[in-house]
Amino acid sequence: MNTDASPSYPLAELAVLADLPPRTVRYYVQIGLVDRPEGETRAARYGARHLEQLLQIRKWTAAGVSLERIRELLHGAPPPVPPRERAIGSVSVCSHLTVAEGIEVVIDPQRAGLSPEAVRQFIKGVMMAFKAARGEEDGASQVDPANTNKNERQAGEP
Repeated sequence: MNTDASPSYPLAELAVLADLPPRTVRYYVQIGLVDRPEGETRAARYGARHLEQLLQIRKWTAAGVSLERIRELLHGAPPPVPPRERAIGSVSVCSHLTVAEGIEVVIDPQRAGLSPEAVRQFIKGVMMAFKAARGEEDGASQVDPANTNKNERQAGEP
């Protein structure tokens, strides 16, 4: 029995704890995302630090972060600046695009960094993609003027 204060795991047990295939764990060690284990081959042992690294990598990959960016973050690169929370009483002007019954897209051009022309192009693209997904050949936007604002009505115009 291990009387050490820190846990020690074989690869198979570590993989179960991290909910990752052993092959993935070995790959992360190989590319330097996870520290090398104590020992070699079947005698290799992994500790709590390895498990922490794997869980952090899993969290970031689930969030869509690339392995290269994860490497930078693990080696001390500053994390991305989180967006500022909206202050109570702040005003934001958004466009609401009704694509179909039950499907609405809300666009905050200022927060997204989009120009009015980019918003129009985005709306046209969304409508064309929706029509293509429904199998409609005519990609022209048929936006209901009653459910849109001025910018959205202009987006439907050629």
